[in-house]
Amino acid sequence: MAERTSTGLLSMMLEPTPAVAMTLPAEVREKLAELELELSEGDITQKGYEKKRSKLLAPYIPQIQGVDPSLQIDNRIQASSQAVLPVSKQNKSRAANARDERFRSDLHTEAVQAALAKYKERKMPMPSKRRSVLVQSSVEACTPPDTSSASEDEGSLRRQGRLPTSTPYQGHSHPTVEHWFNRVIQGSSTSSSASSTSSHPGGRSVSNTTTHAALNANATATALADLMAHTQLDNHSAPPDVTGLSERSSLHVERPHAASVRGVSRNYNHHTSVMETADGVPVNSRVSNKIQQLLNTLKRPKRPPLREFFVDDFEELLDVQQPDPNQPRPEGQQMSPLEGEPLGVVTNWPPSLPAALQKWGTTHPKSPCLTALDNAGKPVYTLTYGKLWTRSQKLAYTLLNKLSSRNEPLLIPGDRVALVFPNSDPVMFMVAFYGCLLAELVPVPIEVPLTRKDAGSQQIGFLLGSCGVTLALTTDACQKGLPKAQTGEVVTFKGWPRLLWFVTDGKHVAKPPKDWYPSIREASNDIAYIEYKTSKEGSTMGITVSHSAMLAHCQALTQACGYTEAETITNVLDFKREAGLWHGVLTSVMNRMHVISIPYSLMKVNPLSWIQKVHMYKARVAVVKSRDMHWSLLAQRDQRDISLSSLRMLIVADGANPWSISSCDAFLNVFQSRGLRPEVICPCASSSEAMTVAIRRPPEMGVPPPGKAVLSMSGLSHSVIRVDTEEKLSVLTVQDVGQVMPGALVCVVRVEGTPYLCKTDEVGEICVSSGCSGLAYYGLPGMTKNIFETIPVKSTGVPISNRPFTKTSLLGFVGPDNLVFVVGKMDGLMVVSGRRHNADDVVATALAVEPMKFVYRGRIAVFSVSVLHDERIVVVAEQRPDASEEDSFQWMSRVLQAIDSIHQVGVYCLALVPANTLPKAPLGGIHISETKQRFLEGSLHPCNVLMCPHTCVTNLPKPRQKQPEVGPASMIVGNLVAGKRIAQACGRDLGQLEDNDQARKFLYIHDVLQWRAQATPDHPLFLVLNAKGTVASTASCLQLHKRAERVAAALMGRLNTGDHVALVYPPGIDLIATFYGCLYAGCVPVTVRPPHPQNLATTLPTVKMIVEVSKSVCILTTQAIMKLLKSKEAAAAVDIKSWPTVLDTDDLPRKKNPQIYKPPTPEMLAYLDFSVSTTGILAGVKMSHAATSALCRSIKLQCELYPSRQIAICLDPYCGLGLALWCLCSVYSGHQSILVPPLELESNASLWLTAVSQYKVRVTFCSYSVMEMCTKGLGSQTEALRLRNVNLSCVRTCMVVAEERPRITLTQSFSKIFKDLGLSPRAVSTTFGCRVNVAICLQPNRLGKLAEQGTAGPDPTTVYVDMRALRHDRVRLVERGSPHSLPLMESGKILPGVKVIIANTETKGPLGDSHLGEVWVSSPHNATGYYTVYGEEALHADHFNTKLSFGDTQTVWARTGYLGFLRRTELTDASGERHDALYVVGSLDETLELRGMRYHPIDIETSVIRSHKSIAECAVFTWTNLLVVVVELEGSEQEALDLVALVTNVVLEEHYLIVGVVVVVDPGVIPINSRGEKQRMHLRDGFLADQLDPIYVAYNM
Repeated sequence: MAERTSTGLLSMMLEPTPAVAMTLPAEVREKLAELELELSEGDITQKGYEKKRSKLLAPYIPQIQGVDPSLQIDNRIQASSQAVLPVSKQNKSRAANARDERFRSDLHTEAVQAALAKYKERKMPMPSKRRSVLVQSSVEACTPPDTSSASEDEGSLRRQGRLPTSTPYQGHSHPTVEHWFNRVIQGSSTSSSASSTSSHPGGRSVSNTTTHAALNANATATALADLMAHTQLDNHSAPPDVTGLSERSSLHVERPHAASVRGVSRNYNHHTSVMETADGVPVNSRVSNKIQQLLNTLKRPKRPPLREFFVDDFEELLDVQQPDPNQPRPEGQQMSPLEGEPLGVVTNWPPSLPAALQKWGTTHPKSPCLTALDNAGKPVYTLTYGKLWTRSQKLAYTLLNKLSSRNEPLLIPGDRVALVFPNSDPVMFMVAFYGCLLAELVPVPIEVPLTRKDAGSQQIGFLLGSCGVTLALTTDACQKGLPKAQTGEVVTFKGWPRLLWFVTDGKHVAKPPKDWYPSIREASNDIAYIEYKTSKEGSTMGITVSHSAMLAHCQALTQACGYTEAETITNVLDFKREAGLWHGVLTSVMNRMHVISIPYSLMKVNPLSWIQKVHMYKARVAVVKSRDMHWSLLAQRDQRDISLSSLRMLIVADGANPWSISSCDAFLNVFQSRGLRPEVICPCASSSEAMTVAIRRPPEMGVPPPGKAVLSMSGLSHSVIRVDTEEKLSVLTVQDVGQVMPGALVCVVRVEGTPYLCKTDEVGEICVSSGCSGLAYYGLPGMTKNIFETIPVKSTGVPISNRPFTKTSLLGFVGPDNLVFVVGKMDGLMVVSGRRHNADDVVATALAVEPMKFVYRGRIAVFSVSVLHDERIVVVAEQRPDASEEDSFQWMSRVLQAIDSIHQVGVYCLALVPANTLPKAPLGGIHISETKQRFLEGSLHPCNVLMCPHTCVTNLPKPRQKQPEVGPASMIVGNLVAGKRIAQACGRDLGQLEDNDQARKFLYIHDVLQWRAQATPDHPLFLVLNAKGTVASTASCLQLHKRAERVAAALMGRLNTGDHVALVYPPGIDLIATFYGCLYAGCVPVTVRPPHPQNLATTLPTVKMIVEVSKSVCILTTQAIMKLLKSKEAAAAVDIKSWPTVLDTDDLPRKKNPQIYKPPTPEMLAYLDFSVSTTGILAGVKMSHAATSALCRSIKLQCELYPSRQIAICLDPYCGLGLALWCLCSVYSGHQSILVPPLELESNASLWLTAVSQYKVRVTFCSYSVMEMCTKGLGSQTEALRLRNVNLSCVRTCMVVAEERPRITLTQSFSKIFKDLGLSPRAVSTTFGCRVNVAICLQPNRLGKLAEQGTAGPDPTTVYVDMRALRHDRVRLVERGSPHSLPLMESGKILPGVKVIIANTETKGPLGDSHLGEVWVSSPHNATGYYTVYGEEALHADHFNTKLSFGDTQTVWARTGYLGFLRRTELTDASGERHDALYVVGSLDETLELRGMRYHPIDIETSVIRSHKSIAECAVFTWTNLLVVVVELEGSEQEALDLVALVTNVVLEEHYLIVGVVVVVDPGVIPINSRGEKQRMHLRDGFLADQLDPIYVAYNM
């Protein structure tokens, strides 16, 4: 510690120096202890505490240079750089040694505070949360601390020690600024850990920005100000100590707003911050501030840079953490096995336990055996040995002779019987246990199941089932309390076998006849009882213990503890298992001892009860756990008159826990004045499998003094024992657990692989070979062999002994004097990137941060989950009901920093849950495996979460480095050499397909309408359905022509030819008629979706924008919409005065027929097609007359449309293929279109399918949103539809119109659901179009004979590609179901006259088959260009006319902006050619460039939606290189925070990406356009502008 004084990082303690502490009078010490307690229980404020305390201490502390006494430096641990364990035997009395100052247990708390002081500069963004989530809906959250629903547990032990509390900086002088600033920058230079993952964040070099500005005084001052600000974040943190420094500086610093020491401009406070997004758009919001803070925390890489490497086939290799060459390695000799003293043979030891019971029951019948207490601590009943003997006999007789089923006895000797007794009834339990032993039945003691869903009770059921238990013994009261079925019988619990419940109370048992005696034999190797144990994973095993082992263990304990006949012992532990059973039920009977059993319920009401009973009964021995000592400290001030001088042994059953040492020390501190002798504290180590392994002997046995070791955490993480010398922050203080048990042979072996003996300075698993350990796991021979029959070997491979050893699952080593030290348990072992950490140590560190102030009753669970091939640490704590958001967040950030500093390991997830909500183990404590289970399945319901994947996940694959540009020519050559074809394909040739005469005749679409009106005037063209399914309106060729003429007549007087006219109509005949009316008048129609009357604010601005951008001079619409456009409500959304002329076409006068306009060339503009892309860009494309008729002709040929056909269309008529199918195709091909407006499906989901069935339609078109509405809305109603005679067997082709990757899961579920209505599984197929060409692929399927003669192509094919290769723009086909496979469905058959090629997005060269590239298209129906692109003017000249940089450099192509690939399939089309399938993977604008790879949002979204049942929808986008995931929560807001970890996990596992921000929102927040596509950019803007009203936003650190 000495070298730390000079660095100015001393933790400040408000405690007297040791010299003073020793001389304080007892009453002052007592008053101080009381003060401590008042503070920890919140009865007194921090300020009041400090005031009273300094008052008490004032007379005893010499003043140093007039500094306030409370500021004196704690120099108690000056000497602790001395090494090795203090086992100096010479002339040191044991008592003095027990309090050796170097091993103060509160060292840990102090270390934590010191560690935190280093971190003050890190500012993290606090998660934001909707108010309703703050109001926890958990009723129990406010349970007062001591009700029975609360459950305290081992966790409530902080490492006892007074918290260093700070005094505010008032008049104290400061060290010079530079000094502090440098401290912050250098951090700890003495870090003793040399592992690659442990460079302290404190030790980062400052980034350039700071260094430039840095050390001029001003910058330094600000940095210091910041530092102070963060140091003062709470009044519990240790301020930097200022007394030990010579320089003084009178700088007075005001606390600035929360900016961080990062060189970020400090001219903003929270509300007015203006920041720029990556696009340079200023964003004014809280959210972006937080993201900026988050980025600040991520700016400097915490880990050393990764080595560069390349993998040829792009198998993304996870980075394997290379072991650090400097890591400590064991250097000692190989250990030699350690033998306990021989087990003495005492003449009067009984031959078996039942024999002992018989002896005492007959010779000392009045001798007390067990005293039971009620919840008030009053003795209720004392069981004498005589009573125990007679009652056990009665029960044994009844069980064997009075229970029968079908005239056969129900039980025969050797059968297993469940013992279900509450913790408050030791008497009945003892009778039942010994009754079973006398009847030679095998008792299986288990917990009382309280509800059908108790944590872990299902596992107990499996145990009972596997043991073949059919009978359960219980008490009357307990049986009445069990949940009952309607028949009045006890319910069968989940996973339990059927049990017969037998009540053992007096009236149910029969007195045996005079001539009946239980057979009492010598102890044999038959099973005596089965003890249950829960493994780390939560499964329950039964450990069998033989009669001889049970007896031998009692003898060994008797010898080790020096038990004598008729001693009194108090037992606080669970008497059903482990130490409570061994001492309080078994060994006690062997020695005729008197047990005072303290129930858990009494301990909760009165934590002092056990001490009072020791005093009252003058007990010689007490068996407790650390928490019992800890609780009694909190309550001890009520008691003046108790004495513990009668105790000769205080057995601490969990002495192997890292926090037991502080409980022992603190307990001794307080109770030494009440007669407790230091040497009576005897920690022991045990495990269910090996029973007691080691125990510290009572002093009268002349054993060496106890030892303590201060070990380096960093060394321990490499399984090496290093007595720590320099890095005082990360140490673990452990106490010994005494000597090995008599008659046992103990060794320590390596944890993994072959059980080699460890070296003397190496930590391993302790193994025991003795006659008193368990036999096996019942019914699990494989695991039994592994645990109970281990053969340890020397380094040469030779077994050390021919006796099998039992693994104890305790991790430890043998220290000097053959003392056993335990540093952890296998269950709590977490191996993170090759280093080992112990869950209990992490708990202790978390508790040392601010134990009693924040964590509710110290309830913390720590476990690891496996994510991306490594363990990740998760910490879950219950927070006090009154904790504020600010407190929680602050506590969380400090815990992260403390664990990072002390254990040099990152915490992956830190979650806080409301008080009393973690699953409880039977007697207090947290059910860890159940907590982990809930965490993984998303049912933990935390109220706060912090994820830190950025610091923890260090094994991500290397970011992909772009190779130096490979030219397009070499690409082609490379592809040819590799035998891959250039990826290009085309539809059928138009020239050969039809007489060009018709094509010429139909050059102008409006000519076709005129011609049809003359040739087939009454032929029906259109039929529109309303929501009821009835015909709303129809139009024949002539009717349509006449209506169009009327519109044209109205326009001709008013407008010039070439003027743009906006058509704002609901879907219907009006829209089609006015479209042709515009063409007749020589105007250019622009179809616009009308505004939604209920949602004007968002829909009207889009209408206005299209009208303005398209330069429309006139709006045609209906009267109703016209009123709407000029209404008051509209005025609130847009400037209604600036609308162009608005005409309503409802009642147009009949005028004489106008002269129909003839365009001079087919290249003239026919109409404008406006649409908002998914990236939020409004783009209008120009369609010429030539392109329009070419489009109609291609569709006609591909779908074989003739006047005799009917097709049903359920699409919006405003843009793209929907517009073409509504307005153009019927007129061109003459078929009848049944039009179903998608909006009507909202009120009648079955409208479209009913129409298809009613009109026996063979070809139908729909959109994904329509398909989704049918799937979700009608999924459960297929039976009802069938009864209404809906039959879809007529459908040959159902085409989904889309501008995206085919949604394969949706189309498959649609096919599956409606298969029952006759829909052929091959009928559904997809189409693909985009802005530059609205119809590139259509896949009309033909079924049956037609397919053979017809022109249509084969079924759409599905391929599976490797998602990892896809990120590198490679296409690698894999088998279905292989890992990382992604199914892709062909987008449809390429239309006649269309040519497609795949080009490299950057070099614009052609690509081979196996590459992902941009789809380029050349066809007569390409659009001729953008009219305008609103939002990005500079783009896009080359979208419509671009040429390849190599290969065919003549053809003019249009770039679709979509990535895809071509595959030649095995199928042939009608002409016998091999069929080329086009697969569209996604929009280029939407892809995310992360870690040098290309991700498609939909892939990440699919993974996320799969991760939890309550995620209804998801969208992802990036913001300044952070991945933001927005999920819609379908369920209660309580679940919101469950999603954060699951989302982070799944994206890491499946995509190797770290999620930066998780936003949980209500259903319906993610905007979706009319085509059912997610508008991710709108969402992103809404998020950055803080408009989403999220339920929760988590910023992953």
